[in-house]
Amino acid sequence: MAEKRRIRLSDQIRRAVAASGLTRYRISKITGIDQAVLSRFMAGKVGLSMSALDRLADALELDVVARKQRKTKGR
Repeated sequence: MAEKRRIRLSDQIRRAVAASGLTRYRISKITGIDQAVLSRFMAGKVGLSMSALDRLADALELDVVARKQRKTKGR
């Protein structure tokens, strides 16, 4: 059975930003994250600080949900 590949958190956040219906300008104003930094993050060129990620998650009403880790053979 093929293992399902995990989607990175940063990619999930990028998708949430794109799906939010908000412009990057508006997100920038709400979060205080510089619009140029937000654009570079969306392009995958830079990461964001934990503080910036917290503000972005608050603005987009995102929650992080941890799934149980699956047991692997031999462990």
